[in-house]
Amino acid sequence: MNELIRKILAGHNVTDAEALDAIDHKDEDELFDGAHKITAMMAPREFDFCSIINAKSGACPEDCKWCSQSAHYTGKAGIYEFVGAEKCLEHARFNEAHGVRRFSIVTSGRSPDPATFNEIVEAVRTIRAGSDIKICASLGLLGRQELQRLKEAGAERYHCNLEAAPSYFSAVCTTHTISDKVATLKAACDAGMEICSGGIIGMGETKEQRVELAFALRELGINSIPLNILHPIKGTPLENTPMLSEDEILRTVAVFRLIHPTAYLRFAGGRANLSDDAVRKALYIGINAAITGDLLTTAGALIESDKRMVQGAGYL
Repeated sequence: MNELIRKILAGHNVTDAEALDAIDHKDEDELFDGAHKITAMMAPREFDFCSIINAKSGACPEDCKWCSQSAHYTGKAGIYEFVGAEKCLEHARFNEAHGVRRFSIVTSGRSPDPATFNEIVEAVRTIRAGSDIKICASLGLLGRQELQRLKEAGAERYHCNLEAAPSYFSAVCTTHTISDKVATLKAACDAGMEICSGGIIGMGETKEQRVELAFALRELGINSIPLNILHPIKGTPLENTPMLSEDEILRTVAVFRLIHPTAYLRFAGGRANLSDDAVRKALYIGINAAITGDLLTTAGALIESDKRMVQGAGYL
């Protein structure tokens, strides 16, 4: 492990074999301390908070098996159309006033219809005119022309999670492919936007597939990686999926840090189910970003308690 850490600090990439060895490393403290050293010496030390607004909810035609917003299942997510520009601006200003750096407009569905997309573009313009917060968007599968419009309106970053390893994705979603997601991310890059992409762990995948997901993200050059932990929701096909152990979650964080030494590893959905000790360890190991406030269909942590938490972990 010490040799591997020296290799990473010298600027070399971890190989598949090394990452698979690391996730099973018998001395977890050695693994965690090694990942911490990488985080302390190579990753940004200014913690990156972002927030989101669930700006259009439910009635989604996609069959993502983890999601209560899918129309295929009986999850109890709210159903409503786009909330409008003024509501988005209100939420953006609230988060900016509490020191959050980024704000994302998130909508359900494969992609917005043309009328809704026009409303979203107007909302981006409204936020840009009324706030200095950095604007992101997560609107499903879009093409270059649509992404260019978002960029010109003032959105800086586009989010589209890969969600699962390429070898596992079809087991949890059949209405679109991981190639569709990759095409959207590449189109966002072509439009001049930053990109954000991660996934969900604990959906029945193997630890090898978690490593595979990390490498798929590295291949795309992702520097902002949301790590979600499955929160099984009643009415979805994954409602009875056993929760990952905290050790499995922390080992995953550590290996993601070894594979992505300079990235923002972002706590996202599901972290509220972790013990305080596990959260502290995750921050020590490699988490240096988080979605704060309310998270889509599950409750997120309050902004002020999150800020105290990361300051206690030594972040700026």
